Amino acid sequence: MDPELNFEVPLYVAGPLVLFCLLLSAYLSATETAITGASRQRMHRLAQQGSKRAALVNRLLDRKDETVSAVLLGNNVVNIFSASLTTAVLTTLFGAAGVVYSTLVISLMVVIFAEVMPKTWALLRADRVALMLAPSVIVTVAVLGPLTRGVVWISRFFLRLLNIHPDRQPDAEEQNELLRGAIEMHGQDKLDSDAPAEKAMLRSVLELGDRTVGDVMTHRGNVALIDADLPTETIVTQVLAAPYTRIPLYLGEADNIVGVVHAKDLFRAVKAAGSPEAVKIDGVMTPPWFIPESTNLFDQLQAFRARHEHFAIVVDEYGALCGIVSLEDIIEEIVGDIEDEHDAIKRGVVKREDGSLICQGDVPIRDLNREYEWRLPEDIATTIAGLVLHEARRIPEVGQTYAFYGFRFEILKREGTRIAELRIMPPDVIQPP
Repeated sequence: MDPELNFEVPLYVAGPLVLFCLLLSAYLSATETAITGASRQRMHRLAQQGSKRAALVNRLLDRKDETVSAVLLGNNVVNIFSASLTTAVLTTLFGAAGVVYSTLVISLMVVIFAEVMPKTWALLRADRVALMLAPSVIVTVAVLGPLTRGVVWISRFFLRLLNIHPDRQPDAEEQNELLRGAIEMHGQDKLDSDAPAEKAMLRSVLELGDRTVGDVMTHRGNVALIDADLPTETIVTQVLAAPYTRIPLYLGEADNIVGVVHAKDLFRAVKAAGSPEAVKIDGVMTPPWFIPESTNLFDQLQAFRARHEHFAIVVDEYGALCGIVSLEDIIEEIVGDIEDEHDAIKRGVVKREDGSLICQGDVPIRDLNREYEWRLPEDIATTIAGLVLHEARRIPEVGQTYAFYGFRFEILKREGTRIAELRIMPPDVIQPP
């Protein structure tokens, strides 16, 4: 070897330099993990609350590829430099064997102190580390910016040759699935007793656009209807007997809805007139608002708000009456059943000591899933009786038992062709732990 090219680094110089490179590498490794693992949603919220560091993190997340490229570039440079420096020192001390020694020593030190430890720390506290390191990362990216942009351009060029589009943004469905996943993970530590109810509400909000008014409406068989041709005194009596404040009025047949009477409006008119006979129902009722059963709940909620109304008549594609839907129905879809002292409809579910449930056939599947964290399909039928009919493919007899979706269903009572009552045995009852 030419002595003019021989370069020796004193140990007292190389040691601090290698230590400095390891510290710098640890910083860059922690930065990479923190920036890639930071929650954009939380940073956005903190930035809205006035956090300047969160705003810096958002700037880095907006150009994440450039930030990560700068960090990786710097990390590789310092790791290679520390390895080269260690090799130079150890080859001087041990000759050719120094290459092997330096490889073992620097690899062990880099893996432990510059990779695993800082990345584990940053991974466990990604948001906090990102907020702490954001100002220095901005400086790092600015210093390495020109070189980094060149590296990013070259990387993107080769990715496009492989038909990989680095500029692709997640579509709406992916964003929705991400949010659903976050909801499902909520409360997994079981420390929050309210977590199941919160999860149910959050799920319901996301599903408002997927569910229709036909899923939550009161079916025409359960709707209180009043003949508008009846004397006003009779109408007052029927309104008093009904558990609702808004009641549809029909002429001739139930499908011919001509208006909706509000109990307060009717009683106010009777009080003003002095007697029911002096009140004409035509002057009290309001025009009906008809909506198709295919209207999704989100659109209907917006329509209720825009029209300042709480009540609509649901019709099918032929214009026949299907049922009614109210603002309360949609709110209950989000928060669960809201019962007051005037509600005549009972929940219809009794849990037995053995874990099985005695359930009325008209109980919505949605309510059961929400209450017991089940996963029975809600797109096949609205009620539990409808689900059993769909799977049985026949009108079941009392005493018959069916098993599907991991559950067992026993028919207890039938009214005509309608399943009135059944016993449900969940999977944990059929196969106890």
